Amino acid sequence: MIELRTPAQIEQMRPAGRFVADVISALAEKADVGVNLLELDELAHAMIRERRAESCYIDYHPSFGASPFGKVLCTSVNDAVLHGLPHDYVLRDGDLVSVDFAASVDGWVADSALSVVVGTPRREDLDLIEVTGRALDAGIAQARPGHRLGDISAAIGEVARSAGLGVNLQFGGHGVGRTMHGEPHVPNDGRPGRGLKLRPGLVIAIEPWFLHTTDEIYTDADGWTLRSKDGSRGAHMEHTVAITEDGPLVLTDRSATRT
Repeated sequence: MIELRTPAQIEQMRPAGRFVADVISALAEKADVGVNLLELDELAHAMIRERRAESCYIDYHPSFGASPFGKVLCTSVNDAVLHGLPHDYVLRDGDLVSVDFAASVDGWVADSALSVVVGTPRREDLDLIEVTGRALDAGIAQARPGHRLGDISAAIGEVARSAGLGVNLQFGGHGVGRTMHGEPHVPNDGRPGRGLKLRPGLVIAIEPWFLHTTDEIYTDADGWTLRSKDGSRGAHMEHTVAITEDGPLVLTDRSATRT
């Protein structure tokens, strides 16, 4: 069921958005050559405890997961692009790392993701991250009353195709509110003018993710981590966005002042 939030409820979601943005920023700053993925998860866990927030991941067990996730953060490295289960891996020079984090604050959820390169970057990785960011911005720009869900999806897909990238439609954005994943599903490609009419009060996570040379993925033996079938690297960006009378409101904006 698709739920619309009142302006007052969207205001109540702001603290969750700010918290998630702060955690993502802290993780991006912490990620470096020599840092273990488990250290990143522990940093996120410590921030959850300090804020008295609740993890959306640790007990998460959807049909596509082999078991409850067991960690509070997704860390996807190089050919992993989504749902990366933190494990005993020390980041190396040039690794492309995507961090995805969702948490509940006072009963409201926010969800965000960011990709960075640690150490010496490859030009093609920086380009992939830049394209993924532009696709996210293009999708957000279409999140306005009177537009259609397909306008968001088409804008994301157009950026990907113009860069020569394929688009996988198995996983995409989603509704956000009292839980992490709700209706509607927000594909990363589509046809403009089609689908759900966007109304004020709809809150969604918009999350483009792309791989260098394929759009095919498989599930790692850990039962969670999704990797490219050809070994190419991936990038993933995500923001939680509220549709308001004045246009899109990015609740997980990392440029906002910390509170």
